Amino acid sequence: MKMVFCCVCVLLCLTLFLSACTADTNDNPGDSLAPLPPPSRDGGMFGVDENINQSTIDDWLGRPDVTYIDMRMLYDPADFNSIGGQANLTQTLPGFRIVPLPFIATLDAMPVSNAYDGDKLFDVVWGEGGEILSVTPNYIESELVLSEVFPRDKVIFLMCGGAGYSFLTRQFLNYMGWDESMIYSTGGNWYYEGSKGIDMTIDNNNDRIATWRADYACIDFDNLQRVG
Repeated sequence: MKMVFCCVCVLLCLTLFLSACTADTNDNPGDSLAPLPPPSRDGGMFGVDENINQSTIDDWLGRPDVTYIDMRMLYDPADFNSIGGQANLTQTLPGFRIVPLPFIATLDAMPVSNAYDGDKLFDVVWGEGGEILSVTPNYIESELVLSEVFPRDKVIFLMCGGAGYSFLTRQFLNYMGWDESMIYSTGGNWYYEGSKGIDMTIDNNNDRIATWRADYACIDFDNLQRVG
């Protein structure tokens, strides 16, 4: 009888141990994630990723191994309306943090008027072919901000309105030493085809943005120390 009892105890302990191991595995969402396809670029001028873009992005949201960044301004002075876009950020996606590119680096020549040309972390000189010729930090904290907003140890998904800001951000990060194989340009949210968009308008008024719905990275230039 004692032998049977001992055997039952051993089996029970083994079952509990295996259940705990299984629970630990299931609790780690990274174990069940579909592998990311390597970054690739379509044939367009902005090189949007062929696999992870605004047509497929819903399938790639919510991953703990990805940092999601929307490069748009909440209110952009550039006249994007003249090219069929939207100057104001009227929609974003879950998990995307809004980090306006114009506050990070000098913009390359834009196809619209009134592009932002105010305070920024870095002055960038762009070549005629869209290549970067030089980068100069404007603030002592510029590189600190950049490294914290764009972590080097995680995959980065970039998004903007028409795909231009995402393209320029990828160019800039590559120049600054980020691993090109970990940066995806998912294109422009103006062309989003999914069902998970976050409406940023108030009463369907595109001139009024519900800023409290956004995960917005506020860069307070008055709180930074200018170089020199």
